[in-house]
Order: sequence, then C-alpha cells, then structure tokens
Amino acid sequence: MQHDLFAQVDAYIEALFVPQDAVFERALQRAEAAALPQIQVSAAQGKLLHMLALLCGARAILEVGTLGGYSTIWLARALPPDGSLISLELEPHHAQVAAANIADAGFVDYVDIRVGAALATLQSMRAANAGPFDLIFIDADKSSYVDYLYAALDLSRPGTLIIADNVVRKGEVVNDTSQDEAVRAVQHFNQELAELQRNGRVTCTVLQTIGAKGHDGMALAVVRA
Repeated sequence: MQHDLFAQVDAYIEALFVPQDAVFERALQRAEAAALPQIQVSAAQGKLLHMLALLCGARAILEVGTLGGYSTIWLARALPPDGSLISLELEPHHAQVAAANIADAGFVDYVDIRVGAALATLQSMRAANAGPFDLIFIDADKSSYVDYLYAALDLSRPGTLIIADNVVRKGEVVNDTSQDEAVRAVQHFNQELAELQRNGRVTCTVLQTIGAKGHDGMALAVVRA
C-alpha cells in the first residue's frame, strides 16, 4: 500500500515537472524489448541528475554503469556544446542498446561508451591522465563501489561532484548483521565516504529517496582536496 502511494507521488511529480518526452519513452521501450534489467533511475531522479550537472556547470562527465543509457541521456542534456561524457559499461549487449538510445537522443558526438570491466577502464584512464571530470555518477555493481570511489577521486579536481546511487538499500544499511553482499558493500562505501570527509578530502551526505523504485538513497560528495 505504501509503495503504491510512493508511485502515485512520483507520478504527480513527473506530471508537473518532468513532461513526457518521446526520446526517453523510446529509450525505456528499447531497454525493455532487449530484456535489460529495469533498474534505471526514475524520471524524477533523472531530472535531478540533469539539474545537478547544470548546477555544477559540468563540461566533462564520467558515468560508471551505462545500462540502457537512460541516465546518460539526462546527463548529456546538461552538457554545453563543447562538453563530453564517458560512460563505462561491462555488458556489450547493454552498451549496444545504450548506443541506439544515445543516437536517437542526438548525442553520438558527445557520448563515448567504453565497454569492459569498469575498474580496468578506470585504471587505464588514470594511467592516461584522463580528466579531471566535473561530475562523476556511479551506478554499477555495488561490490566495487569503494574502488569506484577512489578511482573517481583520482579523476577529480576540487569542486568535482561525485554521486553514487543505491546506497540505502531499502533501509538495510542500518542492519549491522546483514549478510546481503550488496548491503555490506554499500555500508563499506558509506563508511569510506565518511572517513574521507573526516580527513577533509570531501564534504558529503546521503539523501534517502522513495518513489516508484522503492526506498533507497543517493550519496553526494563534493571534492575539496
């Protein structure tokens, strides 16, 4: 019953502030037809990512976890004409669907999808002195979240905004005895993020999110040093 209410409020918000958009509708349809997991951000969350990219004036964006390219398009729409976005995706099939969606959205010249294990790609990027990026969005396998965080720091500058999705896990982050590997990985990530704040490297918080996607949360960290 409560989840139904969350979904109704999401629909209310989207009707007011996230007008229907044929590009996004087709992107979701392609992802579903291709049997991709339906775990992309909600429309309201996509709009939030778009606004955060605008607020920090992002010209260079890095995304860890492309899936079908839904969040990629939201972020790309915030880029200036000379902006760019690199998105990392493990699964070639997911990347193929995302590429079609990004082409449909008109961002072929802005978005570079790199297929392969994200940690290996990030290591190559660091070796090549890539970046710094203005905004980094992490939404991939939770087991590697801490590694993604430190890679993101290496590819950042003071002022870079790092966002990580799914860091509340239906409230299970408060369960110290959880045996769920994703929960334990996210707990570790949150602890590392807090330690980075204590050391003055970032200032950060976690916002709980509720809606059609259920109960979860996003971590937001601004790099300071």
